[in-house]
Amino acid sequence: MSHRENPRPAGSHKEPTERSLLASVVTDPGHLPELLADFAVRRVGPAVPEAITSLRRRHPDATDSELRARVVARGRRAVVAEGSIVGGPFLVLTPLAFCAALLRRARTVLELAALDGRDPTASARAGELLVLQGVYENTRQAQDALNRTPRPAGAPARWRRWAALWTVTLRMAHLLGLLAPAEESQDAGRRVRRVAVQAWRWLLLGVVFLLGLVAPLVWLPYMAVVYRRTDARLADRVLAYYFADTAPAPRRRTSRLEPEVSAAVLRALVSLLVPLVLTAVTFLTGLRIAESRWPVLGIALATASAGVGALWYWRRHRRR
Repeated sequence: MSHRENPRPAGSHKEPTERSLLASVVTDPGHLPELLADFAVRRVGPAVPEAITSLRRRHPDATDSELRARVVARGRRAVVAEGSIVGGPFLVLTPLAFCAALLRRARTVLELAALDGRDPTASARAGELLVLQGVYENTRQAQDALNRTPRPAGAPARWRRWAALWTVTLRMAHLLGLLAPAEESQDAGRRVRRVAVQAWRWLLLGVVFLLGLVAPLVWLPYMAVVYRRTDARLADRVLAYYFADTAPAPRRRTSRLEPEVSAAVLRALVSLLVPLVLTAVTFLTGLRIAESRWPVLGIALATASAGVGALWYWRRHRRR
């Protein structure tokens, strides 16, 4: 993949889409980080200057530190909103949701780079994005990898496409921090604790997955907490990288849930109540198909899951 050092003209791009990114990475899952970084700079970068100009216009009295905080907060909210559609009937949209979250996170990095006076459309930003995501140790390694990455080829055969889609989804989950890689440690006690934490995370993920099949909004608080934690770590790295000479703002630590997470918990509880009520109604009314209650219960739960998920999805996009 060839990269130019010169900025790309703003009019030479189309509106970035999750489908375009997914189509590219499915053809070459092994180069997901490189393809994502290049895609973000080419397709997202041209919109960043206007966004920063608009931000400065809306907040003319804001200091540089306050502008950075607004960019980080806005990006975090968008990542949570874009990347949480993964439960119930929307499991098939998980790759697109992950693509949306990755692109929004990359946009936040590019906006912070623009606040530092760097061109968000220059190819150097792609290398910096890879370093900040922890894919490479320095920008020289990242740039070499970008130069060696081939252009996306044609779509793979149908049976290979499903395997590639599964691989890409897992790699995106790792890149987003949803599936943390195992860390090596020489200390036996720390190793045991890490194994215990990883086991607990996998158990929680399995429980949420099963509940999410019938109550899709159960995913909302889980994904919100995970995205916020991993996004905060990335933001710390980006601020330290672009604004090393500026003292970082102290992060407010509080034990209470933030408003967005509290709202997600409430929606999840309502989502969970729907299948419970339907189950009770099915057994109390004695509805049967072929002398069995289970087909009725299965149809009711599947319909409720699709209905609740579709209603939330429609309302969210209507607000946007």
